[in-house]
Amino acid sequence: MSYDKRLLDPLILLGLTAMALVASGISPHDRATWYLEVAPVVLAGALLVATYRRFPLTPLLYRLIFLHALVLILGGHYTYARVPAGFWVQDWFDLARNHYDRFAHFVQGFVPAVLAREILLRRTPLRPGGWLFFLVVCVCLAFSATYELGEWLAAVVAGSGADEFLGTQGDVWDTQWDMFMALVGALVAQLVLRRAHDRELARQR
Repeated sequence: MSYDKRLLDPLILLGLTAMALVASGISPHDRATWYLEVAPVVLAGALLVATYRRFPLTPLLYRLIFLHALVLILGGHYTYARVPAGFWVQDWFDLARNHYDRFAHFVQGFVPAVLAREILLRRTPLRPGGWLFFLVVCVCLAFSATYELGEWLAAVVAGSGADEFLGTQGDVWDTQWDMFMALVGALVAQLVLRRAHDRELARQR
């Protein structure tokens, strides 16, 4: 596979992400929340561009990161408690709240699990197996905990102004649910995508 063909897919995904980012920034529900939610997308995009030549990722991982970015961008535009798709699911299943944030935290475990797995397999002596599985889960839980600490800091600094960003919807166990969903995402990603990821890693070498 030529260099140009390998570069084309990430470039297309980067362009689509930029378009989605611009669209989401048009009249978001809460501008401050939009900044907070899309900041990780901007930072991750800059990091991926900066490291592409030295450490290109597998096509599978680039696509997963793109989907994760769309989840964040959509949540940033509406705020997580107001994403229309969450209301549709709420109505269909007669749920007590909009669960889009639960889905987003599942993705927050699912995609970073593949990222952590790829970095550990390519940069450490670890091989597929129990220790790799365990350490990937630990990394994802640490990432989720760091995000929750960031939300806590935003609440401390902004007070009630951070309510839209937190999106707890009155659930006192929201933080625990968020981390649990990230844990489930990390487990499912490794169980479901392990073989496909290994094949792509073999082609990457």
